[in-house]
Amino acid sequence: MISIEINKRLVSSDQSFDLDIEFSGENAQIFTIFGPSGSGKTTFLRLLAGLDKPDNGKILFANEEWFNSKNNYNLPPQERSIGFVFQDYALFPNMSVRQNLEFAMKKNESDQIINELIDLVELSDLMDRKPNSLSGGQKQRVALARAIVQKPKVLLLDEPFAALDDQIRSKLLFYLKQLHEKYQFTIFMVSHQLSDIYHLSQQIICLDKGKIMKMGSFEQVFLDNNISGKLNIFGEVVSVEPSDVIYRVNILSQNNLFSVIVTEELQVGDKVMLATKAFNPIVIKVENK
Repeated sequence: MISIEINKRLVSSDQSFDLDIEFSGENAQIFTIFGPSGSGKTTFLRLLAGLDKPDNGKILFANEEWFNSKNNYNLPPQERSIGFVFQDYALFPNMSVRQNLEFAMKKNESDQIINELIDLVELSDLMDRKPNSLSGGQKQRVALARAIVQKPKVLLLDEPFAALDDQIRSKLLFYLKQLHEKYQFTIFMVSHQLSDIYHLSQQIICLDKGKIMKMGSFEQVFLDNNISGKLNIFGEVVSVEPSDVIYRVNILSQNNLFSVIVTEELQVGDKVMLATKAFNPIVIKVENK
């Protein structure tokens, strides 16, 4: 069981608010932290990792206390059994891929897990290469593997696939699902990519200005419960053509363009989902918070 009740005052040049989070969940689930920029998502990950300290509250993971302001207890980051994948990968540039993985291993630990990870995320052809010779997708695979080498209880991902194209992102999602199924760690992932959230997350925590606005499954957070869900395509409105009382909406999803007739006016840039109801395609605007 995970139990989190924390408060942290956040102050920036243009705003200040309290990050005030309280929730509990089961171990080995995949949680996505979703919300507008500046809502406290990355800070929440840093508080879990012990890189920042809450002003007050407590963090319990699997009955192990990580933080408790009442008794002034704060478990150091290196003792929290956490793997953290940053947006910039943070690989050691002077080390090969294998050396990056070996450096992250615990002392006296068998290198069997390195061999397992090499197979799972297909790194065998990259092991002797330095990070500056790798593509973004390759670096991300190495960063994921390095974070998991220590067999963490919790994996923290801060928009891990934001800079990657759709094809590479889809493959990395597949790798991440394989890793999660094999090692059964808990994942907290910050993401704005709705397709990633839909295919990967079991619980979504929607933050806005430091507060949890909604929490639940994808359907509970984003969708009308009356939707059948037999067709699930996520995309962005790229054009709207009005015609009398209807609109022709063009929706871009990855590299595919869909044209749908709707009665509700949408705006260019709206995030939407194509779904079915009574066997007819409909367009649902996805909430942003």
